[in-house]
Amino acid sequence: MTASEFDSYRPPEPPRRRRGSGKGRRRAAGSGWLRRGAEGAREMPVVPDAEVEPYSSYYGRPVVKAPPWKKEIATYLFLGGVAGGSGLLAFGAQLTDRPVLRRNARLSALTTVGVGSLALVADLGRPERFLNMLRTIKPTSPMSLGSWVLAGFGTSSGIAAAGEVDRLLGERLPLRPLRAVLHGAEPAAGAMMGVLGAPLAGYTAVLLSDTAMPTWNAAGEDLPFLFVSSAALAASGLAMITTPVEETGPAQALAVLGVAGDLVAEPVMVSRMDPVAAEPLHRGTPGQLLSWSKRLAIAGGVGTLLGGRNRWVAAASGAALLTSSALTRFGVFQAGINSAKDPRYTIEPQRRRLEARRAAGQTGDSITTAV
Repeated sequence: MTASEFDSYRPPEPPRRRRGSGKGRRRAAGSGWLRRGAEGAREMPVVPDAEVEPYSSYYGRPVVKAPPWKKEIATYLFLGGVAGGSGLLAFGAQLTDRPVLRRNARLSALTTVGVGSLALVADLGRPERFLNMLRTIKPTSPMSLGSWVLAGFGTSSGIAAAGEVDRLLGERLPLRPLRAVLHGAEPAAGAMMGVLGAPLAGYTAVLLSDTAMPTWNAAGEDLPFLFVSSAALAASGLAMITTPVEETGPAQALAVLGVAGDLVAEPVMVSRMDPVAAEPLHRGTPGQLLSWSKRLAIAGGVGTLLGGRNRWVAAASGAALLTSSALTRFGVFQAGINSAKDPRYTIEPQRRRLEARRAAGQTGDSITTAV
């Protein structure tokens, strides 16, 4: 009989031993094969014994499956933060009568939420999948609530920005009787942008932490604060680039608050995480992105405080803040994806939580979910 190519994987057979009539099936100690009497058949192991390493999974495969999200989702995380912060800044300019800052912030909000929505739809594959998420409202689902926040913010920013464009063009748009309705609805639309701005900037952090990715899940309590601070950096930085310094006072104040929040939120978040689950934030590409994000945030904050009244210094500081926000979002995104690839980031924190439960006297089960 011709040997198969798989026979090369079989270990060599030990020499046969002459024995009397067999008395049924007997396993040779440590031999790994069965002998069924003199005329019986032997069963040889084809797969060698597995060597189990600490904190490993079955054949080293990931314990949790990473979501099939690509750079489009990371882009949406960043642009959603810019849009939310710009909406809040536009409402502040509306209340303090700064027309140029209000116009630029409204247009920035509409542009970023529009491009971000396109990136989200591109990841979903078909536009109707986003519309399907609006069929119901599920208060316990961050994705469901976030979809409605995104839809409400996009609608209100569209109304507010349309009024700004109409004034910018000297009211030449063919609106006719709708012009009065549009400008009458502007204040309410601007207020809605302010109300929905913070939820839009931070809901994506809740969405990430609600997944099983070890790093995102471990950062769940503090990640929204980091994302909101990051959104403040992005929106204020964009306003400092597009708006003359005479009206950027609120943007500069928001930038300083955003830098302070960003520099405090990240170390506090890391200190409250499991040290193993926090490792992906400091290693490889995510570590480099977050390190540069911190440097640019400090540089932009110092430039805003010391040279914010100079147009070029303000614009350069705004560019540093905007880039810092983008690096933060992309770094956190990639760290969560990386944490799903190594079983250690899932198993070791689970075992530590289990040991803590047992030390507290909870020995009747083996629940290892996040607490």
